[in-house]
Amino acid sequence: MIYDEYDYKIPEGKRIRLIIDSDVKNEADDPYAIIHALLSPKFDNRGIVAAHFGSVRSPHSMQDSDTELKHILQLMGLPEGLAHPGASKPLTQRNGQLITDGVAAVPGQKPPSDGARFIIEEALREDTKEPLYVVCMGPLTDMALAWICEPSIARKLTCIWIGGGAYPYGGFEYNLSNDILAAQTVMHSDLPLWQIPRDVYSEVLVSMAELQYKVKGCGILGGYLFEQLEQCSHTSASMATNRTGEFWCLGDSPGIGVLLADQLFGYEWRKAPGIRPDMTYTEEPDNREIKVYHRVNSRYILEDFFAKLALYAQRQGTK
Repeated sequence: MIYDEYDYKIPEGKRIRLIIDSDVKNEADDPYAIIHALLSPKFDNRGIVAAHFGSVRSPHSMQDSDTELKHILQLMGLPEGLAHPGASKPLTQRNGQLITDGVAAVPGQKPPSDGARFIIEEALREDTKEPLYVVCMGPLTDMALAWICEPSIARKLTCIWIGGGAYPYGGFEYNLSNDILAAQTVMHSDLPLWQIPRDVYSEVLVSMAELQYKVKGCGILGGYLFEQLEQCSHTSASMATNRTGEFWCLGDSPGIGVLLADQLFGYEWRKAPGIRPDMTYTEEPDNREIKVYHRVNSRYILEDFFAKLALYAQRQGTK
């Protein structure tokens, strides 16, 4: 799916294929990042995997994400076929095998989730030369499953992960906490990985007044984005944070921003860390290098999104 209703065109050879893996219903920032991607002509949006977000906030979190994802697609008049359900539970280990939903992930076998199957299928396509990126905005469950079942995808895609604690020590981070074993698996794999850790994605702050002014009035889609975020700000989970009611963090949006204009962001290459059960990092000198971001361009990310949403609403005749 490519949306390119703009007065500018993407130069030949610059477009990329994109899969998003998102715990859509976990928090209100995911829909902003998803819609940003769907409105960006650089991307051939191949599909979106609905991810779980543990069982604390909901006993059926993946299904909640899948329902919300299909609602977004419906609002935009896009086919539900773009949505793929992911694993409904984090990985566990039994007899040396990694298991989710009661099914083991085995090399060369069908993966335990439709989302992992879709990632493999898209990665193994031979009818396109466009590079494939998978942006994970939640736990790494489906990415880990896809790699375990088909390790050759490491030569076919790049994974971008919004997750993990600040370097060098790590520590608690929500996306990581929902599947530590999956993150350990990906860190010790040979998958090309770009990591945007907690201290970096937390830089993308926006005021509620700014969202009312720049988002709410952008038709049905803008109204949905603002209202679902405003409602989320009154949940018990949000009330327990240091948020004041005046701002929000659009922490998933850097995963889109780094693909739109990577040269605007600061990063370093470092050895992929090990991850302890308490989510702190260990040095692993034999691991491959991964790209770790230490700075994002919040102005570019936010203003690009605001502009694309406004132009979309204008074209729909709803602003």
